[in-house]
Amino acid sequence: MYPELANQEVRTSGVVCEVLQGLGLKVQRGIAGTGVVGLLEGGSKGRTVALRADMDALPIQDKKDVPYSSRVEGKMHACGHDAHTAMLLGAAMVLADIRDRINGTVKFIFQPAEESIGGAARMIEEGVLNNPDVDAIFGLHVSPELDVGTVGIRYGSANACSDDVIIEILGKSAHGAKPDEGIDAIAVSAQVVNALQQIVSRGVDPLEPVVLTIGTIAGGSQANIIADSVKMTGTLRTLDSGIRDRVKKDIENITANVCSALGARHRVTFEPGYPLLVNDEAMTKLLKKAASKIVGDKVVEIQKPRLGVEDFAYYLEKVPGAFWRLGTGSTRKGIRCIAHSPYFDIDEDALCIGTAVHVQTVLEYLQ
Repeated sequence: MYPELANQEVRTSGVVCEVLQGLGLKVQRGIAGTGVVGLLEGGSKGRTVALRADMDALPIQDKKDVPYSSRVEGKMHACGHDAHTAMLLGAAMVLADIRDRINGTVKFIFQPAEESIGGAARMIEEGVLNNPDVDAIFGLHVSPELDVGTVGIRYGSANACSDDVIIEILGKSAHGAKPDEGIDAIAVSAQVVNALQQIVSRGVDPLEPVVLTIGTIAGGSQANIIADSVKMTGTLRTLDSGIRDRVKKDIENITANVCSALGARHRVTFEPGYPLLVNDEAMTKLLKKAASKIVGDKVVEIQKPRLGVEDFAYYLEKVPGAFWRLGTGSTRKGIRCIAHSPYFDIDEDALCIGTAVHVQTVLEYLQ
């Protein structure tokens, strides 16, 4: 009910610390600003496994009518990170109760800023995977498209990598009644946008998932003045590094050629976003085994990767692990709304299932 945006999770991290300290865990606060790590040492020495939950909310007005809807104007947990945090705290409670039976160490990672700047990368930079070194890591995301009681797994690539695309078109200003004396950056930008659509529709294998979206266009100052500059921003989502590099070159070449033909100049800049999320095969098999002990035959293999990004990918670049989906939808309760919607909700019956799968995964790995 008290959501906090990226890097502002002060109250949330305080609640997390209080719970972890009450369980007798070693707690480190202030990693990557508002991140928290709890360390549970088992009854005997062994490997170290980490579980991660993200804590940040989104700048969206909560419109659902439930007792636990947001009490903070303009902010809500529209992506279920409150549920992720609750389930990881639940797993810490259960595992703390049986710590004498655990052969190894468990790290509980509560991470800020998944929705914005990639809090995972900063936590890694500040040593969250060290002291002790993490041998494997697991994380989950709630999925209203899957029914409660279902666990979704995927081998290999599960989420896309992203690049921000910034294109500047530089023309020449003139009076709107004398367009021949200028170079219309708006008209040029329209041609660039149209030409860029050919990259995905005609330049990439139709069976390869690629998305190129121009999301903003800004330029011009008056209705009767030829614009001398336009700035466009967009996003590129890919699942293959080779295709990613080729599409970026195509964006540069097409923009350059269109601008040259129409007498304009240009600048194209790419800002890398989150990396490709790739699940480790052995860890995914282990996760499937653990989840099957909780939900039986309701473990389903997700057939297609998502072109949405997820900064859990940064952890998987460093250590083997798996990222999975927890079913939180219910047709009977009318809970199907997609994430990042003002009506997003979950069926809370899923919370105990997510907690149990977390616990069972830890026990399977530390055997």
